[in-house]
Amino acid sequence: MKKILITGATGFLGSHLTELCVEKDFEVVAFDRYNPNYNLGWLERSKYRNDINFIFGDIRDYDSVLKTMKGCKTVFHLAALIGIPYSYLSPQAYLKTNIEGTYNILESSKHLDIEQTIITSTSEVYGSAKYVPIDEKHPLSAQSPYSASKISADHLALSYWNSFQVPIKIIRPFNIYGPRQSGRAVIPSIIIQALNNKKEIELGNIEPSRDFTYVTDTCNAFLDILKIKNFFGNILNVGSNTEYTIEDIAKKILAKLNYKANIKKEMQRVRSLKSEVVRLVCDNSKILKHTQWKPEIKIEEGLDMTINWFREFKDLFKHDIYHV
Repeated sequence: MKKILITGATGFLGSHLTELCVEKDFEVVAFDRYNPNYNLGWLERSKYRNDINFIFGDIRDYDSVLKTMKGCKTVFHLAALIGIPYSYLSPQAYLKTNIEGTYNILESSKHLDIEQTIITSTSEVYGSAKYVPIDEKHPLSAQSPYSASKISADHLALSYWNSFQVPIKIIRPFNIYGPRQSGRAVIPSIIIQALNNKKEIELGNIEPSRDFTYVTDTCNAFLDILKIKNFFGNILNVGSNTEYTIEDIAKKILAKLNYKANIKKEMQRVRSLKSEVVRLVCDNSKILKHTQWKPEIKIEEGLDMTINWFREFKDLFKHDIYHV
């Protein structure tokens, strides 16, 4: 049984990936930010809670990261600040968490002889598509402090492969959705507002299009990328190669809920013109070629499962109806 470290393990994507790794018989170390109440986030209610070794520290602290990584063979590095709006308010927080945190993982990997370190990137690094679908050679564009921090982290990881042969791979997911996602993300935001009977669904720009991938498909991609031999120093997009505007998604969700509401553009949610990423569509041919992975969950099924989950746990998101 190989010992695997997952940073950001108690969050949306991390909690799903942690549970999948337990199911696949990994010995899982779940690393997340220290909190005095020992809150386990989305793993608090997990049926695998007793099968996971929880360690709390700070991804920004090298000593904390190095000590946690000792004895691990593989690292899935997910810990990051991801909210784009907050990156406008506190860019420095993104530099410290997303860049310095990645540095701590890479430097520790170098000294501890880790077998594989998978760095989690984001499709936001591409900015608005210059061509579609977007492959891994597409130019990068820092249209927000968040995307700038992730571009920097990706290049830092590649530099560690080129300079020190630290065995890294970079997974670059497109827009992930599903149960446990933050109420501030677009799909949960629409669902929560509708479930709380808001007559106007407040969103930002509804014209941009995205490639939405269900969370379990993304988790499966991590494990398939892990299996690829001699693929270090490579980047792999993970997406469904489909495209929906935010308006398309809103209409699908409202139709599934049989709920009528107006869609209102809330100016506080609108990104500035040069910062708005207008179009993201994934070219997933590279991962399809090199692994057995393929997206299994179509958007209609994925939205159904996501709606059902948020309906069941609606009370957890009451505070979000005023902030999503």
